[in-house]
Amino acid sequence: MSVVTDPGFRPKYHELHRVGRSGIWRSVVGSLLLIVLVFAVVPLIAGGIAVVALMASGSSAAEAARALDLTEEVTPTALAVVNIVLASAIPLAWLVSWVLHGLKPRWLASIAPRIRWKYLSACLCLSVVALIASLIVAMLLPTAAGGEPVGELNEFTQRTRDFLVVILLLTPFQAAGEEYLFRGYLTQAFGSLVRARQAAQVLAVVGPALIFALFHGFSQAPPVFFDRFAFGLVAGILVIRTGGLEAGIAMHVLNNFMAYGLALTFGDFTEAVNATGASSWWMIFSTLTQSLVYLGLALWVARAMGLETTGPPVGGALPPPSPGPVLEASPPRV
Repeated sequence: MSVVTDPGFRPKYHELHRVGRSGIWRSVVGSLLLIVLVFAVVPLIAGGIAVVALMASGSSAAEAARALDLTEEVTPTALAVVNIVLASAIPLAWLVSWVLHGLKPRWLASIAPRIRWKYLSACLCLSVVALIASLIVAMLLPTAAGGEPVGELNEFTQRTRDFLVVILLLTPFQAAGEEYLFRGYLTQAFGSLVRARQAAQVLAVVGPALIFALFHGFSQAPPVFFDRFAFGLVAGILVIRTGGLEAGIAMHVLNNFMAYGLALTFGDFTEAVNATGASSWWMIFSTLTQSLVYLGLALWVARAMGLETTGPPVGGALPPPSPGPVLEASPPRV
């Protein structure tokens, strides 16, 4: 694949690798490198640091290992480490995009190129509306969308407080990290693999959504897998149709807040994190309600705000690739 040089070409979000340094291999290598870094290298480093810190505070090596084991009993420390690991996808995606493709990190945020905070704030409100709609549907379904009736209120303990601190401080970065990885870099990578624009668009949505769902664990129940795959599809469509990550980040942050909050208040946190609880195909109706309501509202607000969904013409803010990282002048802000 050669670099697009047509001065009239205005790339969509998933086409940005086409105007960076040429070569499909860059997108393939970058995707594999990013996945290995986020899911293998960084966990080893972060886990090692956490073990050393726990042992320095008086824990034995066995106790430190148990404190970081998500499969046994999730602890606030383990959740913090996982959130930090996933949040690392943000700077790592920036680095890979800059070094391999010669694109400045801000082109991962949106086609603007920056986080459009006004739209992100609006999407946070819209995600609440979509969540309420899904909860209403869930209450009308048999066994409340596949789960057991809500149990008694859990006791508020020091452990609960520690979980809340970790969730409030780190979960937004964790959710944003996943979006920068799956809906950010991988969307741009998959969008560069084929020349046909329609095929590239489909591939850029479906490919990252499938990988996103699979990376949540191969032991997850089929309804849970479908829920995550549907989320990935909706977030992927929104990235391309709105030209940025804001809508996906907003929905992801709220979903995680809701899931963790319910687990802390009424359920079992370890079960919630590992998705080992009972699930039913009835939950699909709740999932589809949330996804479709949010999709419609987010697209409507994006149009009302007049968001740009294509970048500036090639040769303007996105010049041809150079031997080193691109240091282009800032394009006009939308």
